[in-house]
Amino acid sequence: MKTTYHTKKINGVEIFYREAGDKKKPTLLLLHGYPTSSHMFRNLINDLSDKYHLIAPDYPGYGRSEQPPIAEFKYTFENMATIMTQLLKELDIQKFSLYLMDYGAPIGFRIAIANPEKIDSLIIQNGCAYEEGLETFWDPFKVYWKDINNKEAANTLQGFHSPDGLKWQYTHNVPNLELISPDNWEIDLRHLERPENNEIQLAMFYDYQTNVTLYPQFQEYFRKYQPETLIVYGKDDYIFPGVGAEAFKKDLKNLEFHLFETGHFALESYGAEIGELIEDFLDRKVSK
Repeated sequence: MKTTYHTKKINGVEIFYREAGDKKKPTLLLLHGYPTSSHMFRNLINDLSDKYHLIAPDYPGYGRSEQPPIAEFKYTFENMATIMTQLLKELDIQKFSLYLMDYGAPIGFRIAIANPEKIDSLIIQNGCAYEEGLETFWDPFKVYWKDINNKEAANTLQGFHSPDGLKWQYTHNVPNLELISPDNWEIDLRHLERPENNEIQLAMFYDYQTNVTLYPQFQEYFRKYQPETLIVYGKDDYIFPGVGAEAFKKDLKNLEFHLFETGHFALESYGAEIGELIEDFLDRKVSK
């Protein structure tokens, strides 16, 4: 079914989202990572929309959603989760599965621990809930968390959303670079080059430490509720390496586990294969 494109004012902010599929079918909420947007799900939405209802929003300050001034808006993971929850409420979506990638993981886990009865299943792709998943890449972040005025750390972090840093995130440890469209980082640059967006990204980097603090609560949610979970993970990701995927096995019993020989944005290399796994998983676990 065709993808449609919408905006909706949520808590005073215009939120852009992609939607496809029959609203009477089970819903899958697709939560994107840094530094991208719902654009990362464009192909997956097409692959799944004949059987499922899909919603893929852009967070404030990302993609095509509004970017409120920092002085007027809290760029925190808690606030992003609040806005995503309110979007679901206004769209009258009572039950849903979550696709969690990168930033989408702590945002989605916050939604899940607050609304466990609404979660049909989890699909996790290169997102973290365990400290062992925070390896060398995270060293400058940890310095920044201790001292927000550390200029060396800030300069390192800003480099991740420079043009070269963006390209690196899409191409690092990807065996076949011919599969990766340059459109990805060019589209990301559209929102990253907006005035004040660099400061927004640094604010989110600083706030990421609040997710680490919540890791024990996320893990307790896994142990208590045992959600049906599918992991589809680029195992060679330098940002969230495969060891972080393995850690989910400690707490999740209803877990299906798949690693792919690629990096951070696994959908760009293995989109068709991941789509088939998701379709099979949802057909068995939540299809009505």
